[in-house]
Parts: sequence; C-alpha cells; structure tokens
Amino acid sequence: MNTSQRSAERESLILRAVWMLVFFFVWQLAELALLVVVATQLIMQAVNGKPNEALLGLGDSLSQYVAQIGRFGTFNTDRKPWPMSDWPKPRPADRETVAPAAPTPAEQEPQP
Repeated sequence: MNTSQRSAERESLILRAVWMLVFFFVWQLAELALLVVVATQLIMQAVNGKPNEALLGLGDSLSQYVAQIGRFGTFNTDRKPWPMSDWPKPRPADRETVAPAAPTPAEQEPQP
C-alpha cells in the first residue's frame, strides 16, 4: 500500500469519526424524543383505550432512525442517516389483536 492511499484512508476514517461523534449527539436527542413518544402513547392508551395513529408512525420512523445511526456507528453501513439520506418511512403497525376466547364446554352452562 502506498503512502498516499494510506493517508486517504486515514483522512476518510477521521471524517467518519467526526460524523460518528455528530450522530452520537443526534442519537441522544432521538432517544429523548422516542421516550416522549413512548410515554405519550402509554397515556393515550390509558385514556382512550387505543394508541394515537400519528404517533405510531412517528415512533416507528424514529426507532428506525436510531437503528440507522447504530448501523452507521458500528460500520454495518457507510450510508449516513438523515439528513444525509431520506428519513425512514413508517411501516404499518404489527399489533396483535386479541379476539375474545370462546367459552370451553366446561364453562358453558348445562342444558336442561
């Protein structure tokens, strides 16, 4: 490996370290925002009996964004997160709805 190639790789690594430091602080802010969304959804669920639809999308996008920062910081990707790339699109919620259980024969009243 020649000296100029090593120098270019070192500069690239230094630049990446600077971006990682910037995204570390962004991560901290995103974590705080995600905590607010989680707490708000908990309150909405308790008060209304269902989560807020708008916050479902925001929470999913925000959690994907935090994951993108983690992937960039751990060298799993060279793609920088937002604002250097697109904001993650929210995915549909995959909530399970619990159907009421049918009574078992033992729970049914005896027929005369």
